[in-house]
Amino acid sequence: MSENSLLPEQAPSMFGQPLAARMRPSSLDEIAGQQHLLGPGKVLRRLISSDSICSMIFWGPPGVGKTTLARVIALQTKASFIDFSAVNSGIKEIRQVMNQAEENRVYGIRTIVFVDEIHRFNKAQQDAFLPFVEKGSIVLIGATTENPSFEVNSALLSRCKVFVLQALSRDDILMLLHRALTDERGFGRDHVTISENALEAIAGFSNGDARSALSSLEMVVLNGEAGEDGIQVTDEIVAQCLSRKNLMYDKDGEEHYNLISALHKSMRNSDPDAAVYWMMRMLEGGEDPLYIARRVLRFAAEDVGLADPRAMEVGVAAYQACHFIGVPECNVHLAEAVVYMSLASKSNAMEMAVNEAREAIVKEPDAPVPLVIRNAPTRLMKDLSYGKGYQYAHDYEEKITAMQCLPDALKDRHFYHPTDQGQESRYKERLEQIRAWKKEHRKE
Repeated sequence: MSENSLLPEQAPSMFGQPLAARMRPSSLDEIAGQQHLLGPGKVLRRLISSDSICSMIFWGPPGVGKTTLARVIALQTKASFIDFSAVNSGIKEIRQVMNQAEENRVYGIRTIVFVDEIHRFNKAQQDAFLPFVEKGSIVLIGATTENPSFEVNSALLSRCKVFVLQALSRDDILMLLHRALTDERGFGRDHVTISENALEAIAGFSNGDARSALSSLEMVVLNGEAGEDGIQVTDEIVAQCLSRKNLMYDKDGEEHYNLISALHKSMRNSDPDAAVYWMMRMLEGGEDPLYIARRVLRFAAEDVGLADPRAMEVGVAAYQACHFIGVPECNVHLAEAVVYMSLASKSNAMEMAVNEAREAIVKEPDAPVPLVIRNAPTRLMKDLSYGKGYQYAHDYEEKITAMQCLPDALKDRHFYHPTDQGQESRYKERLEQIRAWKKEHRKE
């Protein structure tokens, strides 16, 4: 926690700081991307330029400028600016900040409190800000990589304007890399020689994350070959330093649900190419293969069902393979299951049956079990007619009876509606025959 009102010329020496810190923009014009918010005439630019900041939350993936925007506000606003980290602060620190803000308000000074990673605060900590935001003691600016709808209290969220920041484009990243190579804050004095192909590779591997791109550039330059004419960075050095792409994936956050949704819907739409792609995105991002296998197994019943009963077997086999073998070898077993589900005949009849039965239970929560199919393990139960008139299906030639098994309130209700897809058409034909026979032989 620190009060920040530094002008650029007052900033301490940046010697020894990472390249990303040295190259942090100090004005709106230096910020890459986010033109939907910071372009000419756009709302966020107007708010900052006119010093009319309201409480707001910056939501976006890592390295897209959330903290940078807060720093620019710190440099351009006339308010007292307090930088507050959710990682190492608690209720005690929040109260100290609020007391300081109250003192500033007495003297007519507005206080802007910037909370980085606001999603890390629990409900009690977030509630501590609420009364001060309501009465205008502070202007709160929060930054988060998580969906604020899930991670920020609704009361606090309703008092903040949410600005969604987007991942930087490849051109945005390339612009930042070129600036870092020519700006004296970066490597402008070091005469770095690096190919455009190498910069393209760094931009591609950054996945829209400016911090990641600048860190990668710093790594390849520091590993370059220094000579009298400067530093030579070969494509080989770049390839060695960029051994693994930085994928945006949070196993507990919104992107987790976005990707599993993409996988499920690709399989449902019979698109094996997209399904395998989203599956690998999750695995490469560090997802537990057993989680993916469980979702595929759910899909086998929810979206395939009896249209292809073998889908369940394939799903179980894939889960067992992931359990026995683990990553990375099990990726092909998962891919086989994902492709099978994508190409299988589809039926959501099982999902619909479950939903309709649940709805019926809500409407008739205490519908009694018919006496005829109740168990009668004691003499008293038999005397109360438990199981009286029960018809054992195997004793009958057709192996079925017209006996009513649903409660009276749900008599003749149908929950399972088979489709004509795949093998389920056979089950549909069989069920229609059974229902017709029971209707014919039922005693009214």
